[in-house]
Amino acid sequence: MNWWIKARRLLPVLLPGMAAFTLIVAVAHDRAIELPGMLSGGGNRVFLMQMIPLVITSTLGHCLEQRLIEAEVVGARNLRRLDTLLVTACVLAAVAVSLVIGALSGSDEATMAGRNTAFLTGLMLLAGAAHPKASAVAPVGWVFAIIFLGYADFDRPWPWAVTLHAPSSLPALALCSTVFVGGLVSWARVRRTL
Repeated sequence: MNWWIKARRLLPVLLPGMAAFTLIVAVAHDRAIELPGMLSGGGNRVFLMQMIPLVITSTLGHCLEQRLIEAEVVGARNLRRLDTLLVTACVLAAVAVSLVIGALSGSDEATMAGRNTAFLTGLMLLAGAAHPKASAVAPVGWVFAIIFLGYADFDRPWPWAVTLHAPSSLPALALCSTVFVGGLVSWARVRRTL
């Protein structure tokens, strides 16, 4: 187990990533800028919380790619199960942090950060199952797509832009949960070459 923790670089990479996520959600949960919209006539108000899940997806993706091939070939532990538990624990921690900070600050944007982290992590895992190099690009591509194309009008997101919808949106929550679970299943089932 120690070699898995060291090989995946959980302490030097994932732990600081979680700390940075927590700090940014706590400090900058209501910070927004206005960017031009490609499909809407006006500008789009973009909250920092739309981009903050990338801290988790990038650090988690980096950790999942770190391997000790020799130990994995001869190891008796089920590494897919350990990796799946790692991803689940990381996303649940991000959801818990965002819910607590959102409740304490009264910020819907902080509350949405956890749900959006689950969606983008699931997207990362699904893309990684399709092609290993796509796992890093998919969440970043999604964030930029919703920033510039996600609004039908000012503060009115398109139905497909689920990470822009309010925390009370049940369809957005259902889709984010489905993508996360689908990503976990695909990550657990994909055969990775050593």
